[in-house]
Amino acid sequence: MAKHETPFLDQLESGPWPSFVSDLKQQAEVRAKNEKGVEFQIPQDCVDDLLGIVELSYKHGRTHWKHGGIVGVFGYGGGVIGRYCDQPQAFPGVEHFHTMRVNQPAGKYYTTDYLRKLTDLWDFRGSGVTNMHGATGDIILLPTTTPQLEEVFWTLTHDYNQDLGGSGSNLRTPADCLGQSRCEYACYDTNALVHFLTNEYQDELHRPAFPYKFKFKLDGCPNCCVASIARSDMSFIGTWKDDIRIDQDAVNKYVENDAAYPANAGAHKGGDWGPFDIEKEVIALCPTGCMKFENKKLAIDNANCTRCMHCINVMPKALKIGKETGCSILCGAKAPILDGAQMGSLLVPFIEVNPDNDYEAITEVIENIWDWWMEEGKNRERLGELIMRQGFQKLLEVTGIEAMPQHVQYPRTNPYIFWKEDEVTGGWERDVEEYRKHHQR
Repeated sequence: MAKHETPFLDQLESGPWPSFVSDLKQQAEVRAKNEKGVEFQIPQDCVDDLLGIVELSYKHGRTHWKHGGIVGVFGYGGGVIGRYCDQPQAFPGVEHFHTMRVNQPAGKYYTTDYLRKLTDLWDFRGSGVTNMHGATGDIILLPTTTPQLEEVFWTLTHDYNQDLGGSGSNLRTPADCLGQSRCEYACYDTNALVHFLTNEYQDELHRPAFPYKFKFKLDGCPNCCVASIARSDMSFIGTWKDDIRIDQDAVNKYVENDAAYPANAGAHKGGDWGPFDIEKEVIALCPTGCMKFENKKLAIDNANCTRCMHCINVMPKALKIGKETGCSILCGAKAPILDGAQMGSLLVPFIEVNPDNDYEAITEVIENIWDWWMEEGKNRERLGELIMRQGFQKLLEVTGIEAMPQHVQYPRTNPYIFWKEDEVTGGWERDVEEYRKHHQR
């Protein structure tokens, strides 16, 4: 028997997709039976009460979680998200029910032994409910009571060699794709750079000092599997400087519909798509029209290629990324909090990703931006909103990056040019008499 009736939540299970409600009900039943004999350190029926309070929120059309101040662990300002219930008498199991963010490994690689230890710990000291992974990244442990926070933190750091992630107005846990460990498209080692950034900026991760949150996300190539261009204040997207490599024989195998060369690496098999058509499926879909196929030869005007990856994705055995690889850095993406959703703006078109010098060129860009943002940013103002308020030109000034054509979002509509005094020979001051010698009245 369920502890609380949940007609609204039950309705969520009726759709065609898996529901979090089913997962919570299953976990509530597991805790009720406790076949493993776990000595639960928080109320055994906490998940039942969680279902009850969520049901009440649906019924009333408003949240029943309230802000109760900062909750954390000793020495850290981030990593724990405080949750308090405004109906503690009705739902004592979730009177205080805090979420812990745990720093996921680069590329989200785990051993089964580690995952078993983590879930055993959370069954013992938490609700047993996890989210692998949150929108920012992180292993999300949902949730536990206040006395268990230090206990969980001690076990994670001392026994599991594992740190908490970021939360609050600080650097959030850097997130990346699998990168060169699994993907032939990756233009740099995303895992190595995430590991470096996580260790290099520990203070920024755990001791909030920023105007608001700041996210690093790393994509190994322009396919953007982490969606960094839409979800991070600083996005690192792999790219290349030289030409796309072409295997003309393989191109013709695709054109001839050779069974060993399925378009899109076979991702569309099973549907009646008809024979592969290079003109329709590749050439016509090139966003800059920089490709042509004539006399059984594919030609690419690489100077006009925007690295969209479409042609490479469709014909992966025929086309490959270039050899001079690195990444582009974009800034200012975010969700719609103050000024609406924003995509990242290109700041550095190409930068080498060099671990031999501790990524010095990258950290210089990061720290110049942080100095400006912490000085000029308003409370709860993301980097993208500061750029919108003070202008992209200001971002170029603080980073010491010269303006280039890749920075142009759209042609200038204002016919006037405004100069700064130090850009004008002689400055603003003029000798009127000297001027009139050359401009007689």
